[in-house]
Amino acid sequence: LLLAALVLLGVAGSAVVVVRFTGLIQDLPDPGRLEQIELPEQSVIYDRTGTIELARFGEFNREVVGFDQIPPVLVDATTAVEDKTFWENSGFDPLGIAAAGVDALRGRTRGASTITQQLVRQRLLSEDGSAQTQVSFERKIREIVQSIRLTQAFPGEDGKQRIMAAYLNQNYYGNESYGVKAAAKGYFGVELEDLTLAQAAILAALPQAPSSYDLVANAVEECLDAVQAEDVACTESRLVVPDDTKIVERRNLVLDLMEADRTPLTGDTLTAADFDAARSEPVVLAPQAKPAWKASHFVWQVRRELTARLCPDAETCPVVERGGLTITSTLDLELQVIAEKWVKAATIVPHASNPRAAARALGLTYEPWMRNLRNKTLRNGALVALDYQTGEVIAYVGSADYNASRATKRFQPRFDVLADGWRQPGSAFKPIVYATGIDARQITAASMFMDVVTDFGRYVPTDADNLERGPVRVRDALRFSLNIPAVKALAVIGNDRVQATAEDMGIAFRDGTVDAGLSFALGVEEVLPVDLVRAYGTLANGGRLTDRTTILTVTDGSGRALLSEADRAEPRQVLDRGAAAIVTDILAGNTDPRQNPYWGEFRIRDDGRRRPATLKTGTNNDARDLSAYGYIAAPNANERAAGEYALAVGAWNGNSDNSLVSTAADPLFSIQVTTYVWQGFLQEATAGWSINRFTVPDGLAQAAVDPWTGLRASGGRAVDELFLDGTTPGGSLGAEVCGEAVLAVAGFERDHEAWMQADRGWLARAARGAGVRGGPMRTPTSYFYNGAYTPYGRSWGAVIGGACGSPSPSASIDPCVPPSGSPDPSASPWVPCPSPSESLASPSDSAPPSLEPTPTPAPEPTPTPPPEPTPTPPPEPTPTPAPS
Repeated sequence: LLLAALVLLGVAGSAVVVVRFTGLIQDLPDPGRLEQIELPEQSVIYDRTGTIELARFGEFNREVVGFDQIPPVLVDATTAVEDKTFWENSGFDPLGIAAAGVDALRGRTRGASTITQQLVRQRLLSEDGSAQTQVSFERKIREIVQSIRLTQAFPGEDGKQRIMAAYLNQNYYGNESYGVKAAAKGYFGVELEDLTLAQAAILAALPQAPSSYDLVANAVEECLDAVQAEDVACTESRLVVPDDTKIVERRNLVLDLMEADRTPLTGDTLTAADFDAARSEPVVLAPQAKPAWKASHFVWQVRRELTARLCPDAETCPVVERGGLTITSTLDLELQVIAEKWVKAATIVPHASNPRAAARALGLTYEPWMRNLRNKTLRNGALVALDYQTGEVIAYVGSADYNASRATKRFQPRFDVLADGWRQPGSAFKPIVYATGIDARQITAASMFMDVVTDFGRYVPTDADNLERGPVRVRDALRFSLNIPAVKALAVIGNDRVQATAEDMGIAFRDGTVDAGLSFALGVEEVLPVDLVRAYGTLANGGRLTDRTTILTVTDGSGRALLSEADRAEPRQVLDRGAAAIVTDILAGNTDPRQNPYWGEFRIRDDGRRRPATLKTGTNNDARDLSAYGYIAAPNANERAAGEYALAVGAWNGNSDNSLVSTAADPLFSIQVTTYVWQGFLQEATAGWSINRFTVPDGLAQAAVDPWTGLRASGGRAVDELFLDGTTPGGSLGAEVCGEAVLAVAGFERDHEAWMQADRGWLARAARGAGVRGGPMRTPTSYFYNGAYTPYGRSWGAVIGGACGSPSPSASIDPCVPPSGSPDPSASPWVPCPSPSESLASPSDSAPPSLEPTPTPAPEPTPTPPPEPTPTPPPEPTPTPAPS
């Protein structure tokens, strides 16, 4: 065959030419590698159902299909116009050149090269592209020889089918579409099997000049209104390619060729009437508005994880852009929509020109808390929902509106705060501090700390409300977010131990260092919000840390699995499960109005029932970051199969440039903003789910303790407490022990002289009752929690009482006057005095500043993630597209 090809070219018999010929073909690629040469394809990301497309990566909009997926009518249309003898020729058709000339004289132009030659030209001439620069005669010889070799490498009907499939997958069809499947979807919005005869014919007509024949470029808007008034916009229209365009004329030529006995696969199934109807069929295109990515910040996280897992040691990962990957992600699109809605409720709605309409457009009511934000400078928000048992990211909103057309310094829509924004967690970090101490058996939930303003060596923190409550147990200190006990707990536990535990729980610190001193307890060290949610998930998961993932499965273009759920690492036990359960039990009280009437307002309701959930809020010292974190109890296997998740949720509000969202004159706390976002998302996302309770693992002990000292109860008031095995308090307080003597046997105050010095001053003032000011910050004494809510009565227990004698406090000097009625804010409209918050220091002008310099982060840089890739078709090749 090779010699025959040379004879037909008129070069046989010349020894010089034979030598030259040998040189031309000796470096040809192996034709048997045709199906090993990967065609660049876009990678597609789907939601967790694998049915809803979220985004595509890469410029090559191509989906490779097998021959059995290509309808016979499309194959016949292609051979009719490109290669009439495809099924019989040996890759090179010498008579086809003459036949093409005759057809040209009759006005029926068709390609002079066979389909095999066109495929060879694009894929099998040279791996370095040098074939395109060779002189025409030499290139033609190589093309013919390689076409014959390819046909020999893929013999018989099966071989021809494989060559045809490769050709139809390779071709560029215009409109950023590579391959027939992408072309069918892009132009007509249909799958290959649904193509009409006319659509198949016009697709076959495109490869000769895909850019000039591009159907979208040739289409016009056709109004479908029954009556169209002049100068009035059309209400309904469609894209149609006019009949007098060259591409429609070429389509009709293809139909003529097919009707003239060029349908070896469809045979007699098509009638003259079919061809007439096809010639008359208007070329109507599918709507061409390019769909925006869904969950765009999440998509970038998928891309980041793909690159890290598929190309861990490489600077680039071409397979992500060109590998035709099918990625089934972890995203639940229904919950994603809910998350986006509630983030916008706190950021977009308050600043809209018509906030009521903006809220209504989201399906929400314009609530007072939204109205309160209208004149505030808060502009951005984020939310992430993680399944803490699997590590799967279920919903992810990195900023308030990724597709916002306008950006400002305060609102950078494409900057992902969750994964790239180092933010101060504020009091939301306190559970990590206490969990560390309980896990190390240095403290218990019953350990007592004196909530008294203390000089810790040029660092003098106060509680957010500037009250001094005296004896407070860890449970109450954490639940009500008291600052001073948290700082004292850190002093007992140690910064290094807390940092190590936090890192074990998945938290990274900026620059990997912690140098905040005791203010570390109050969340001044910057972390990534997505890491803190993972740490909360570790508490929820019994101290087991799961690797966060955005990916369920990844397959390549051939269907081969590259990543699967089986590749995940097993959860790692990083915290005692009992310690995690104790902290969970404490935080769960924050959504129970009976245990916390303030944060309890944000309980999760479902059909009138309360869903157990933990909650901890955070507002950093200078009101730049507002946050809320928490989780619900895990579902059982059947509930999980029904679509329920073990959710840990974190929400953040602030500004992209890390600027202030609050001032002393106009304060703003997370309980006024972010907690509503957190609650709104969880309440809507879990509606109709089973209501589960947090379980207490085996091995924990329960004991009744004194509500002030945490020692064993011995008559009088008592509360139940949970303990790790071996940490239950062994003794009780004698009836004769009171005052400073209590501090000698309860808590840790006795080990720190500076603490005791502050305590003595408080004891003297408390002996006169509540509301007596003093100490370095002139702060008043107060019963726990304040004058409006006193769950243990107007008493400090034995610390001020017992043998020492109880004071008779005057209501006139109480810092707050108890209201009438229920202390539950959800049942009564009263506002606590002062409103609880979780900032590191009071926003009040009267509060002296802390003596310890609080680290102030530099303004957050505003990186702009790379734009979504916009595929650009290559220049139109002649006569076929250049190799991809």
